[in-house]
Amino acid sequence: MEGCVMDDTIISRFKGEYAWLSNMYVFSGFVYGNLHFCTVENFYQAMKTTDWVYREEISQMNPYEAKRFVRSLRLRDDWEDVKDAVMLHGLRMKFKEPHLANRLLSTKGRLLVEGNEHGDVYWGVCNGTGLNRLGVLLMQVRAELEEGCV
Repeated sequence: MEGCVMDDTIISRFKGEYAWLSNMYVFSGFVYGNLHFCTVENFYQAMKTTDWVYREEISQMNPYEAKRFVRSLRLRDDWEDVKDAVMLHGLRMKFKEPHLANRLLSTKGRLLVEGNEHGDVYWGVCNGTGLNRLGVLLMQVRAELEEGCV
């Protein structure tokens, strides 16, 4: 690919063979507050509200519907303060699943970058710009797994 350097030390997209790193990836899930979440995305979106009726509804949607639906809701007042902790909790729960934990561990030494084209420069990197918070938190969970902490 012209202008693109292939680098096996970086996973730059959570698609294709690395789709399992995406928050949209469906897995067996986990329970939070008596609600079952099959994706980190559903959990993350549900936690944007404190209304348990909405949380239950969001838990049952596909992750893309959940993301769209929450745009119409008023976010909880402390959202900016807790969103990283919410994401980290969801990721820790996801990677308690042994086969996913093993896959994450197999990325040891690689930089995980949530590259995207939809402009998310907080959780990912778009056009070379972004904080890549999702990648950073995934690498944190990987380090915790390596240390036996998750």
